[in-house]
Amino acid sequence: MAEGEPLIVLDRVNKHFGPLHVLQDVSLSIDRGEVVVVIGPSGSGKSTLCRTINRLEPINSGTITFDGQELPAEGRALARLRSDVGMVFQSFNLFAHKTILENVTLGPIKVRKEKPAEARERAMALLDRVGIANQADKYPAMLSGGQQQRAAIARALAMRPKAMLFDEPTSALDPEMVGEVLDVMTSLAAEGMTMVVVTHEMGFARHAANRVVFMADGQLVEQAAPAEFFANPTSDRAKDFLSKILTH
Repeated sequence: MAEGEPLIVLDRVNKHFGPLHVLQDVSLSIDRGEVVVVIGPSGSGKSTLCRTINRLEPINSGTITFDGQELPAEGRALARLRSDVGMVFQSFNLFAHKTILENVTLGPIKVRKEKPAEARERAMALLDRVGIANQADKYPAMLSGGQQQRAAIARALAMRPKAMLFDEPTSALDPEMVGEVLDVMTSLAAEGMTMVVVTHEMGFARHAANRVVFMADGQLVEQAAPAEFFANPTSDRAKDFLSKILTH
């Protein structure tokens, strides 16, 4: 893989849900180590965009390449790709009948074929890193929403991904728990993890993003560095969006 070549490239991507054209000729290139925050009004296609990158949503036309390879359609190659792309969802998607430690070690043991003892050691280090090592033997239902989401981040990191996708990771959380999840994400960004983050958290966009991408009506309307985007949005749609959310 050549130095300087982007890690993720979407080229003229289109996605339809029946008559709805939810992604319209979206082109986006994301470099290694870059943190791209995708914002925009509800229904603008942000989550769909995020989910196409690991083929949770197949696209109708265009191409998506990851690490120089076009996304595989199915089978083992797709499973390999998914293990390279961590995904953190709005709802934590933890296995309810497994402990937090078991949730974090399952993928590395089953998919990466790591030895159980090594997987457990690394899982404990990751749980410590996200601040919940003391919750390792508990089941998801015994944890707060913020703790569950931090466990979900540790689970994604346990697969040693090349990139992390976050689809509104804080929108299901009580307000007082949002900060603890964003702190973990901010530290990941600072360490150089390639991240695509769909979020309504403008503070995170301002402080942790390298680039803000604004979407509306299935289109990528504009993109800029955070300081520039928040100070001088160029499109009327972005100005309107920011005037509504930044005054509240």
